[in-house]
Formats: sequence, C-alpha cells, structure tokens
Amino acid sequence: MKPQLRLVADSGAIRSGAASGSASETEIFDAYSNAVIHAAEKISPAVVNIEVSRRSGDSPSQQETGPQATGSGFIFTPDGYVMTNSHVVHGAGRIGVALADGRRMDAELVGDDPDTDLAVIRIGANDLATAPLGDSQRIRVGQLVVAIGNPYGFQCSVTAGVVSALGRSLRSRSGRLIDNVVQTDAALNPGNSGGPLVSSRAEIIGVNTATIMPAQGLCFAIAINTAKFVASRLIRDGRIVRGYIGTAGQNVELARRLVRHHNLAVKSGVMIAAVEPQSPAEHAGIRSGDVIVAFGDSPVSGIDDLQRLLTGDCVGIRSTLTVIRGTERLALEIIPAESRRYPRA
Repeated sequence: MKPQLRLVADSGAIRSGAASGSASETEIFDAYSNAVIHAAEKISPAVVNIEVSRRSGDSPSQQETGPQATGSGFIFTPDGYVMTNSHVVHGAGRIGVALADGRRMDAELVGDDPDTDLAVIRIGANDLATAPLGDSQRIRVGQLVVAIGNPYGFQCSVTAGVVSALGRSLRSRSGRLIDNVVQTDAALNPGNSGGPLVSSRAEIIGVNTATIMPAQGLCFAIAINTAKFVASRLIRDGRIVRGYIGTAGQNVELARRLVRHHNLAVKSGVMIAAVEPQSPAEHAGIRSGDVIVAFGDSPVSGIDDLQRLLTGDCVGIRSTLTVIRGTERLALEIIPAESRRYPRA
C-alpha cells in the first residue's frame, strides 16, 4: 500500500505543479496581452491612413488620377506634423489623410528624404492626439514590439512580435544605405509602410518601412532616433543637406603590399572611374584610377563608407581626401559641395 500511497501523493504533486504552472503561464500571457493592449490604445489615436494620388504626367497641369498608393503614418506634434515613409508620398499630386476618429483631410508635403525613406507631411488641424517618441538606443534584441498601421486599408491593425536584430543596414531606393535599422518579426504588409513600431512602454521606437518577400518574419523599421533627426531638418529646411564630390567609382580590393607599405586601416577602397567637370573632385586634382582610402580622419573601405561621411556638416569645409595613385599615397584637399540630387558620391 505504501507504494500506492506514494504514487498518489506524487500524482497529486504533479497535478498541483501543473496547476501552479498553468496559473503562472496565465499571468505571463495576461501581462503580454496587457502590454500590447496598452501600446495599441495609447498609440492608435495618432496613427493615420494615407492615400496618395499621382499625376498622370510630369507637368503640374496634368490631371491627377485616383488613389494609387496607400500607407500609414503617425502624428507626432499636436499641430499636425505626420511622419511617414518617403516611398509612400514621393511624387504625390495629392495626399489624403484619414484620422483614427474618422475625419478626412488633405495634407501638404513638408519634405521627404529618399536616402532614409522618411518624409514629413502636415494636416491643417490642431490639438491632435500625438504619439510619444522613444529612444531607439535603449531597445534590446528580444524585447516586445507592436506594429500599428493600415495593411491593405484595414485601419489601425495591430500586430506584435519581438526585436529580431539591431544595427541592420537597408538599401534605400536612392541607392544609399540606411544605417541602424531595426529588424522585427511583427507582421507587416503593404499599407503598413510609415506606421509606428512601438515598445511595451507605448513609445515609438521605429518607422515601419519594408519587408522581404516572400520571406516571413523579416520586417524592418527605421530607428526613431534617425527619424527624429531627419524630421527636424525636414521641418526646418524642407530637405536634408548632403555633400558630394562629383565622382563615379566602384569598390576594389587593395594589394596587400600597398596596405602593409602605407599601414592602411582598410584593405579596400573606392576606385574612381570618372570625375565630373568643374566638380569638387576635379578642383582637388582627383584622377580616374585613384583609389580613395580615407576622408578626413575616417577610413573609407567602399562607396557606402564614403556616402556616410559626405553629410551636410562637411559641405563647404576643407577636408583631406587620402588616395592611392599607383603606388603613392597622396593627401588631397577637397571642399565638398551641396548635393542637389542623389549621386553615388
């Protein structure tokens, strides 16, 4: 009988442990649900649906067609400034916005930056619900995130997931790399573009921008710290100022003996294929065949490095461009100009 009693007792302990585990799991799921609910309830009133009509031609006099693209955005100031993606509103003839409370109104384009796929539009209303902006430097891999947007026109749809990775790079439609991109598995679909990625603290930590098709669970958002910087410049200037030097080039590997001989910090660089006439590069004496290995004190291992360094801060400022010409290492003085378009460098 003792073994039977022991078995019954053990079974009771197992059942008790299972019940305790179930209670614990219920509490965990309730906490998860409450975090998602809190984020959705706090942010959704600031999320908008964006409908874009584009002209049938390049001329402003051309007729506008019906809505050709839809996306999402979020209001981040009470006087109507809205953040979204550049690819949602770029080239728009008319921008229509639907608010969470059902109101519809037109919006004007404040500015857009294809290099970061971010844009700011403005609607003519005040005292609007706003979404608090967080700090993307504080987020960690594995933490809960919530995506809110309007996939396929279904307004204020909510999905949840985790931060899958940080510090990703994503190539924009202009060809430049967007740095510090947040990877998430919160489901995104067409129409989510421009919507917020939200932390469990109900703060926006990213601007949803892209998915990789047909992969599942590979979604990306522009970090909110990048978005805050771009938005402030777009509101102030209507554009982002970037520098250019007037070259076309390609990434090349450097001979090992050159790397050792000149004690270079990189093993590759940008070989110049062409120099634009009357450009800063021509004035600096850069020639076809030169290989750029540094700009100022920063090493350059490829075109993406050079583009990162050619910011608005360097425009009009005399800088040193280090190149390898044949077997020689030269330091050329260059003054980058303001880019009016989106050249490679």
